[in-house]
This record gives sequence, structure tokens and C-alpha cells, in this order.
Amino acid sequence: MAAGSSGGGRGPRTKSAADTGFLGLNATSVDPGLRRRRRGPRNKKRGWRRLAQEPLGLEVDQFLEDVRLEERTSGGLVSEAPDERLFFVDTGPKRKDLKKKRTKVQKKQLLLKKPLRIDLTLENKSKVPAPKDILAHQVPNAKKLRRKQELWERLAKQGELPREVRKAQARLHNPPTPKAKPGPQDTVERPFYDLWAPDNPLDRALIGQDPFFLEQTKKKGVQRPPHLLTKPSQAPAVEVTPAGASYNPTFEDHQALLRAAHEVELQRQKEAEKLERQLALPTADQAATQESTFREMCEGLLEESDGEAELEESQDPESEGDQALPAPARLVTTEKKTEQQRRREKAERTLRMQRAALRTAQLRHQELFRLRGIKAQVAQRLAELARRREQRRAQRLAEADKPRRLGRLKYQAPDIDVQLSSELSDSLRTLKPEGNILRDRFKSFQRRNMIEPRERAKFKRKYKVKLVEKRAFREIQ
Repeated sequence: MAAGSSGGGRGPRTKSAADTGFLGLNATSVDPGLRRRRRGPRNKKRGWRRLAQEPLGLEVDQFLEDVRLEERTSGGLVSEAPDERLFFVDTGPKRKDLKKKRTKVQKKQLLLKKPLRIDLTLENKSKVPAPKDILAHQVPNAKKLRRKQELWERLAKQGELPREVRKAQARLHNPPTPKAKPGPQDTVERPFYDLWAPDNPLDRALIGQDPFFLEQTKKKGVQRPPHLLTKPSQAPAVEVTPAGASYNPTFEDHQALLRAAHEVELQRQKEAEKLERQLALPTADQAATQESTFREMCEGLLEESDGEAELEESQDPESEGDQALPAPARLVTTEKKTEQQRRREKAERTLRMQRAALRTAQLRHQELFRLRGIKAQVAQRLAELARRREQRRAQRLAEADKPRRLGRLKYQAPDIDVQLSSELSDSLRTLKPEGNILRDRFKSFQRRNMIEPRERAKFKRKYKVKLVEKRAFREIQ
């Protein structure tokens, strides 16, 4: 079946399959040797590919590859190599004169004449030259430099030298005078001056010039704000730990430190219990029932309805009918005032103004007799203001050392580093370190208002993790 399908000629057949010499089993099979070769253009690329697949082309490629291999390894064709290089005459072991002893100098000369085995192994015998690195021989701007060199050669024949050569000759003929270094006597003779004084020698050249020009030319420094050197907090940078935290504390100091740590833990426990009470669910007795919920919803509705019923009963229907009718409004008469009425109103206004002025004068006259009481009131007011001012100053001083609210988080004081009585060591060899100096410095910056309280950034994945089971693992299962 396979032979028939291969010899039928319907499918694509290669040259190597046609040159096998076997005749196909089909009726239309032809001897491959008698088959007419397909000829095509040999000056095209496809012709080269076809010729390369021919048996002759393969043999030529194999021969050329063997020649190149011999040239790379043995330095040439083995068939062309001389006999002395391929063969040597074995004359037996060389007789060495054992009785003759050579000196060290003679042995060294012999060793220098004889090449080392490693040199013979690494010797390049190939006739194929190494590829030339063109970039290694290229010079940047070589054409420009060559033209420049030719130009100066022509100018040198005319007696003109390059500028660098002329400057070097000028330095040789007129060497520069060395600058004298200031000695100790010059330093002593130089007058001293205040660098920050307004009349120092460095600022004399800037006197009388435009201040805007000096600021733009960077010759005048920017005026520093007065609060630049003000500390944000008066708290000490490094706080001394209490005596109870020593490696060998006294009993009283250690108990005082334990008491302070115990109070901190109690306060923390109280806050946790308070939070639990606020968030705790109601018990079975305190839970709301359907009856209590209905009573809360109807709270106040029944009392108002009872009051309204009693009010309706107490009122007569006749009185309700009388009160329902609105009272007739009084008609406003717009009559024009007479001249006599206008004069009377003006006289009344004048009299009221005179009485008010007289009353004001009398009150001012009475104030003279109240000077002692007014002075007492003023003194009392000033004393109250002074007391408030002192209270605010004391409050500011008390809060100067406390951390302020700089961000969304509040400052949390670090835990007290304390060891229990059973953890105290007897010697420095077994002393266990407490705390972390890096964390202590970080908390010190927060306490002194130099940085805001921070918390560790939480990792949050922006995308949902997709779990995929590989096909190979699924097939095993």
C-alpha cells in the first residue's frame, strides 16, 4: 500500500526518492533512470537551490567543507603537506651523556631555546586569516584631521606655526611668575573683621547698588525668615530613660517603672472594654420585641388624641359656631392731618429730644460721683484679663512639649521598655536588649512635630487573582 502510493506519482516526490533505483508497483510507474530531468534556469536563485540539492552539488559542498576544515585545523591540505610534516624517522632512544653535568646557565639556555608545549598547542596553524575588525582601524574625523595636518605642513614650510605651538613657545620664552603663597606672617598682619557685620569688606562693593539687581545676579542672599531656626517643639531630642530601665536597677526604681507600665496597660484595657460595650449586641432581656417596637412607634399619639377629645367635649357647639366667625376688621381711615396737628407733633418731638438730652447730661453728671466704682470695675476687668492671659501662657507652655495633630492620625506613645523581675539578668553577658533604636528615633521625630504620625502602607491588589489549572497537570489527574 505504501509502495503503491509512493510510486503512483500523484503526490510530491523528492530527488532522493526518485534516485533510489526501485521501480514502483503501479502500472504507470517508470524507471527513475529513464525519467527525463526537469531543466530550468540556472542563473536564478531557485536554480541554485535546485542544483544544491542535486547529488553533484551535495558532493561539491561536502568537498569544499572538508577543504575548509583542513585549512582551519592543519594549516592547509594534508595532500599538499610535505613528508617531513606528516612523518618522522624513529631512530630509537637518544643516548644521553649522564656523566656530563650541565651548569644552571646551560640548562637555562637550553630551556629558552626549546619552545614550551603550551605554545606549540596554541600555535595558529590555520591559513585562514582572522576577520579584520574594521571599526578598530577607524579614527573619528580622520579625513578632517588629515586635511588639517596637511594644511599645517604647508604652513610650516612657509614659516607659520599653529596657535598651540606659538603659545607653548611664548610660555618657554616668558615663563609666568609663580604666585607667592601667604605665609604665617601675612596671616597675622591681615586685619580681622566680622563676616556678618553690615560694614565688612566683602559687602563694600555692593553698597549703593539696586537691591533687585543684586538679588537677580545672586550677589545678595535671600532674607531668611525669622522662624527658620525655631524648633517645632521644646521636647528634648534624646530623652533619658528612667532609672528602672537600667541593667542593674534598684528595687524601688524597678517597681516604679513596673507601676507606670501597669497603668498604661490598664488604660489601654479600659478603652478596649469601652469599645466592646459600645459595639456589643443587646442581650435577650434587652432585645426589642414586637410589642415594645409598636409602643415606641405609637409614643405620644394616644395622649394627643385623648386631649383633643376632652377639649371637644368641654366646648359647646354654639360657642364653637360663634368663634368660628371671624371678627370684622376695623376700617383704617386715611384722613389728611391739619396744620395745627402737624405743629403739635413737631413740638412733641422737640420736647422729647430736649428731655433726652437733659437726661443724658444728668447721667454724665452722676458718673462723676461713680468714679470710685468705675475704677474698681476697670481694675477687676484688667485683673480678669491678666489672669486669662497667664492661664493661656501656662497652657501654651504645658502643650509646647506635647505632639500636635499634624495629620489624620494621632500620635501614639511607644510602649515602655521594661523587664519583669524574673527577666532581670545577673550579668552583662546574659543581658537581653530591649527596644529598637531605629523605632525610638522615628517616634522621637513624631513627638517633636518634625514628621506626622504614619502607619505602614497596606498592600492592596488592583486586580483579581485568576487561578488557572495547567493542561498537563489536568491530564495527569
